[in-house]
Amino acid sequence: MKKLNYRKLVPVVIFAVGVALIFRSALFASYVVDGESMEPTLYDGNLLMVNKVIYDITDVDRFDVIVFHANPEEDYVKRVIGLPGDEIEYKDDKLYVNGEYKEEKFLEPYAAQSEAEPFTEDFTLEEVTGEKKVPEGEIFVMGDNRQDSLDSRSFGFVSESTLVGKVGVKYWPLSQADLTLGK
Repeated sequence: MKKLNYRKLVPVVIFAVGVALIFRSALFASYVVDGESMEPTLYDGNLLMVNKVIYDITDVDRFDVIVFHANPEEDYVKRVIGLPGDEIEYKDDKLYVNGEYKEEKFLEPYAAQSEAEPFTEDFTLEEVTGEKKVPEGEIFVMGDNRQDSLDSRSFGFVSESTLVGKVGVKYWPLSQADLTLGK
């Protein structure tokens, strides 16, 4: 039996750990949810893993949960509702994109609690942004907690250039861990 040579093993382990840390920080970012705007999908204090390179290789999809730079000091997490060229309207708590109804299953747990009043107030894209369609290079985002969310209805479109990435995993607290957010 050969004796393990620790002098040769230590540099290999250090190199592997270094590569793993660089790889992780270049491809992924960790974020903490601050606020209630994405409930019931995400809660205040949840820890998220954000894929920073996904939008370098694929386009943003409707209903992706994303993180973007809202301003130089803050990043927001929201859900993509409108893509470039989309016409958006909410009527009777239903989303219509380009005149076609789009089901939002992720809202069912929350919307069921708010039967007395509309969960999402009626609006058209033109009413809230002055634009009939989402401009090229921009997206329209909303929080899942439609009654308590600072989103594109207030601050307008989000430039695709400000995207940090797509939320892929909610990993803390462990009791709320979800590996399917990015799907």
